[in-house]
Amino acid sequence: MISRAYHATLFALYQLCIVIGIVAMPLAIAARQAGVTLPVHRILENVEEAYEATTH
Repeated sequence: MISRAYHATLFALYQLCIVIGIVAMPLAIAARQAGVTLPVHRILENVEEAYEATTH
């Protein structure tokens, strides 16, 4: 039961990170123009790895 809840939570977190990344795209483009990069891709990669580890 806990495994299912953990899996569902990771899936929701993964989807939320994708939405945040899409919404933050204009901010990320503006930040890159200023010479700053946002680490959204690292967060998404970490959550994706954790989610995929629960499915295998």
